[in-house]
Amino acid sequence: MAQHRKKLITVLKIVISFALIYFVITKIDFQEVLTILKKTQLFYLFPALVFFVLSKVFAALRLNLYFHEINIPLSQKSNLQLYLLGMFYNLFLPGGIGGDAYKGYLIKKNFEVGTKRVVSVLVLDRLSGLLLLFVYACILALLLDAQALVQIQWLFLLAILGSISVFWWINKRFFGYVLPAFWKSFGLSALVQLAQLISVYFILKAVYLSTGLVSYLFIFLISSIVAVLPLTIGGIGSREVTFFYGATVLSLDENISVSISMVFFLITALVSLLGVAYHFKRPQLKTARD
Repeated sequence: MAQHRKKLITVLKIVISFALIYFVITKIDFQEVLTILKKTQLFYLFPALVFFVLSKVFAALRLNLYFHEINIPLSQKSNLQLYLLGMFYNLFLPGGIGGDAYKGYLIKKNFEVGTKRVVSVLVLDRLSGLLLLFVYACILALLLDAQALVQIQWLFLLAILGSISVFWWINKRFFGYVLPAFWKSFGLSALVQLAQLISVYFILKAVYLSTGLVSYLFIFLISSIVAVLPLTIGGIGSREVTFFYGATVLSLDENISVSISMVFFLITALVSLLGVAYHFKRPQLKTARD
């Protein structure tokens, strides 16, 4: 029964992803999007790729920081291999075991640690990333040239302080065993999202954008938050829809906005595809002492 439900959920995610992609394509000038993609400056795509990879390295370091807090002394090399495999599973094997679930499975198989703690650190790792997405989005909202936001800027400042305080309290109240890692994980999350913002900045340059940069970066952060919701496969479709409506609301070019989303997805897919090597040859999880 559980297996049938899992397959049904997977099928629904695939259907929703394709439906959202189809919806966006019908709302934009797809030929114009293709023209933009063809004219993309490859010179700027290389640093975009480099900073995206760097963001994933920081993310892997953050996860390993949590692992070490629950007495899993995983080496950084093994952790990076495991993280890359997880990225591959999340994007390319939607019908199989999820990336996070498989990481948890291998950790449980190789180390004597409770399931509850493994699941907890995997969830906290995701939430830490979401927190910084929200914080950066609030910061960029303060910089947006939108008259409607001027009178409520104090709300964004309050939201930043409130979200950090609430997340710290949740860690202290329910996950005290990893509380010592809170500010280090917060700092790594800041580096993760900053590196991705720089990556997107180079994508903006690659499509010849020189105006409205803050607005497009803001939309990217919102799309990243939406993409985390388990409604589609790897955020496919939901990110494009967010870019489309974000551009509409902020009076930006929808075709350029969707093009940015597509380029970011292609970079994500390219890096995630490297994890296929560890699908055929499972990473040997070694400790920092090995």
